[in-house]
Amino acid sequence: MRILRRYVLKELAGPFFFSFVIFTFAMLTGNLIKLADLVINKGVDFLSICKLFFYMLPWLFTFTVPMAVLSATLLTFGRLSADNEITAMRASGISLYRLVFPLVIVGLIISLISYELNDWILPRLRFESRKLVAQIGVKNPTAYLEAGTFIKAFKGYIVFIYGIEKNKLTNIRIYQPQEGRPTRTIIAARGEITYIPEKDAIRLKLMNGTSDEPNPKDPNNFYKLNFKTYYMTLDLKEGRELNIQKKKSDMSIAELKKDMKKLTAEGVKPTPLIIEIHKKISYSFSSLIFILIGIPLGLMARRGEKTIGFGLSLLVIVAYYLLLLGGEALAIKGMLFPALGIWLPNIIFGAIGPALIFWVAEQ
Repeated sequence: MRILRRYVLKELAGPFFFSFVIFTFAMLTGNLIKLADLVINKGVDFLSICKLFFYMLPWLFTFTVPMAVLSATLLTFGRLSADNEITAMRASGISLYRLVFPLVIVGLIISLISYELNDWILPRLRFESRKLVAQIGVKNPTAYLEAGTFIKAFKGYIVFIYGIEKNKLTNIRIYQPQEGRPTRTIIAARGEITYIPEKDAIRLKLMNGTSDEPNPKDPNNFYKLNFKTYYMTLDLKEGRELNIQKKKSDMSIAELKKDMKKLTAEGVKPTPLIIEIHKKISYSFSSLIFILIGIPLGLMARRGEKTIGFGLSLLVIVAYYLLLLGGEALAIKGMLFPALGIWLPNIIFGAIGPALIFWVAEQ
């Protein structure tokens, strides 16, 4: 049985490295074009570009490794099934479960390594990448507003923006902690940024939202004001003296938990940080989930061609990430618990995979 396990793992290794190279190259292409633009059009030195490339690779690996695991599993078991090797093994009294077990262990090992990558290595490299971009980068005063991070560079305010496209903002949250009083909150669906050079300030035009305003009869309490347009000015002078802040994706789980406690104490809901913690863990275990779903799909496909394996893997990957994006969107809107929204694809595929393995094994 040991020889057979080694044989299956050896058969898996070739397609894994082949798929890994293909997926990594495909994802690198767009990023290489951006890096080339920095060299050609913006005069960034080649050494800095090499550093950015090095910082970017681990982020790509978090996607390409699970994708390669899924493709390799589909290709390997598709070929073994097409060549009737699985049938011969089962005729010799070897249970499918015994073949699956070492692959599950491999998937678990890859997932644990991915967890360390997502929790410690990747956040540090992402932060170093952002600091490098700030050094070579582009002098843009609106860079203080970064998507996906609690911005504390503006005195008296904590700002969180879910999406930024040039000077357009989406899903904005502005918090104003006040000692001895409830935290004032301003929420807007959309917004725009305008830089005021003579004042060295940013002007925010917020649209379609609500604002907490002091009650004239009781200033210690607020009432909700619905607005179509709301203007705010944030001074940049103090922010320029601060170092680059860590975004939530730049933090380890321990740092995220520490920040959560601070935000909770200030009356700010740390939902984005909770989502980020679960994303780090959920992403890590996607390799294990893909092995569980890839084995039965490969056996049922009964094809050894690479095109079939890649096609099936792409369908599974698209379905997985659509579920992930949908669950995250519902979690952000408060329609699902953050943990449930992020773990939704792992729960669904983690249940379907073993069920299909059991069904195929009993045929």
